[in-house]
Amino acid sequence: MELRDLKTFVTVATLLNFNQAGKALNAAQSTVSVRIKALEEELDVRLFDRLGRRVLLTEAGGRLLAYGRKLVELEEEARRDVAGEDSARAFITVRMPETLCVHRLSGVLRRFLAARPGSRLRLLPCAVGGLTEDLRRGVTDLGFVLANEVLSRDMRSEFLGTEELRLVAAPGHPLTTLPWVDAEDLAGLPLLLSTSDCSYRRILEGIVAQTGREPMTVVECGSVEAVKRYAAAGLGVTILPAETIRAELAAKSLAVAAWREGPLEAAVLMLWHKDKWVSPALNDFMELCRTHLME
Repeated sequence: MELRDLKTFVTVATLLNFNQAGKALNAAQSTVSVRIKALEEELDVRLFDRLGRRVLLTEAGGRLLAYGRKLVELEEEARRDVAGEDSARAFITVRMPETLCVHRLSGVLRRFLAARPGSRLRLLPCAVGGLTEDLRRGVTDLGFVLANEVLSRDMRSEFLGTEELRLVAAPGHPLTTLPWVDAEDLAGLPLLLSTSDCSYRRILEGIVAQTGREPMTVVECGSVEAVKRYAAAGLGVTILPAETIRAELAAKSLAVAAWREGPLEAAVLMLWHKDKWVSPALNDFMELCRTHLME
């Protein structure tokens, strides 16, 4: 694929207008159309649906857009770095659990952006599954998970610390009135699971699986905030990082179920592909995470 054609595709996909894309690229609309057609023929897919005057991305176009943006950003970063222009700027894509993004990252961002003004960071949620594949393909530069292991030999991982986890439910829930809770106490209960915080939800699924019994229901949410609200409403039991529920415990809208085997916790791991070129900017960001993320 020609980088010029990819740049054209990204511009059209962003503006969803061939005429405006031509003006942005200082090119005739016919030239834009020819470049898009060449890209579609090379990939043997349709990238846009043209519905009258409307231009819409196809499913294939949506997939290509993530790669196209990253390649365009890398080209721009390489040009600036080699030419010595605005070398402090950076384009970095990070996938991170909502817990870390909301409660841990601000100090790192403050220091990084102060050192590299004009940088662009894309922070994406760390949904269950797909992270290692994105790192492998280069769509994502760096990933973070709340888990105790990484099942991929081509990934490098670094331990940054631990997050304490809590089993929680609405006050008055039978589990919160017991002195201790074990796997059998969870059997058959409705579960609330977050898909935005990666792997620690598997700890709860693993506990329930030990009983050999299916949960009554399972509700999966893309937001930790939604999980907290549903748990407080008495809709089920969940597992959440302690950092995320301090306010709810203080307000007594959630209550902790004490785990018999002792505190639950998940490791905070930083991940990148073993063959990833770590640019100076990415290295600076990683160093700040090593030092300050878990402060």
